[in-house]
Amino acid sequence: MKNLLLPMMLFLGVAFAWGEWHFPEKYTGPVEPTTDFSWHPDILDGYEARYVDQGTAFDGPCCSTIIRRKCNRSSKKAYLYVHGFNDYFFQKEMGDIFVDSGYNFYAVDLRRYGRSWQPWQYPFNVRDQKEYFNDIDSALAQIRRDGNTDITLSGHSTGGLTVAYMAAMKGARIGVNRVVTDSPFLEWNFSPLMRNVGAPLIGFLSKFSPDSKIKQSHCDGYAYSLLKQYYGEWEYNTDWKMIYSPPVTFSWVGAINSAQSKLFKNGSHITVPILVMHSSRKIDGCAYTPAFKTGDCVLDPFMIQKQGMKLGRIREVCTIDSGIHDLILSPLPARRAAYDTIFQFLRTH
Repeated sequence: MKNLLLPMMLFLGVAFAWGEWHFPEKYTGPVEPTTDFSWHPDILDGYEARYVDQGTAFDGPCCSTIIRRKCNRSSKKAYLYVHGFNDYFFQKEMGDIFVDSGYNFYAVDLRRYGRSWQPWQYPFNVRDQKEYFNDIDSALAQIRRDGNTDITLSGHSTGGLTVAYMAAMKGARIGVNRVVTDSPFLEWNFSPLMRNVGAPLIGFLSKFSPDSKIKQSHCDGYAYSLLKQYYGEWEYNTDWKMIYSPPVTFSWVGAINSAQSKLFKNGSHITVPILVMHSSRKIDGCAYTPAFKTGDCVLDPFMIQKQGMKLGRIREVCTIDSGIHDLILSPLPARRAAYDTIFQFLRTH
């Protein structure tokens, strides 16, 4: 332990040095909770959205947002999508594909993300992943009110972790028929020392200093591989899905670490079929190269595969050749393979 003490102190000293960073500056305006919860046209053509009051959290009033597009023909099947970190629902192509395939499509922008982000909130912050359970349950309640009886719950990256964690903690009470995950955040993409010592230590310290922050690498490779204005195919709001992710709080690290730990302690409690999809290769680096469009530059797909095999009683763990981190935003061949895998899973289970 003495041999680890000095590097730990240096690491924590650097982390605390970033603790005063604000995004983009500390908010001093009025705090006015959302009061309009009616359906309204969404920012995506053909979709509608409504806010859901989620009460008062540690940082003040908060809300989530439900986005939906109903199938043109009568259907009782629904697909609910939960986004990842530094993200929000903008994947109109995905929603359109599910609607064209006979599914009522829904998505949720979680509290402090995208449509739900309030100016007094630090973006993407959280102190316990269970906070998101209410956001997801609100969307599921709406899906049931709309008459759907066959429901698929899906999530990407941290959203994949959250939906799997929710299924593990609720067991038979999860209230959906199956779970689909796209590159779920099942393990830190760190060295063993950071995974086993650094992250848990930060999680412990978050109890005393939850809003201290750790700066992330100034990397543009992933964003450039996605955005049409650079080398990708997609357009989205870069104020909501930023090119450079802001620093994460100690509490965010603690929440992720805790959710991962509890998920695997309770992974056998997932009673519905679960699909875990991941890329075929890991991409290292920071600045964009063409390789960023051929693999996962955010998480380690081999860790996802290993950890995914521990989840649930009925599981499928599938590799998508040359898929990027968000598999349904991959170049077309990998994207088609991801959709084929999802629909085969839906037909089977």
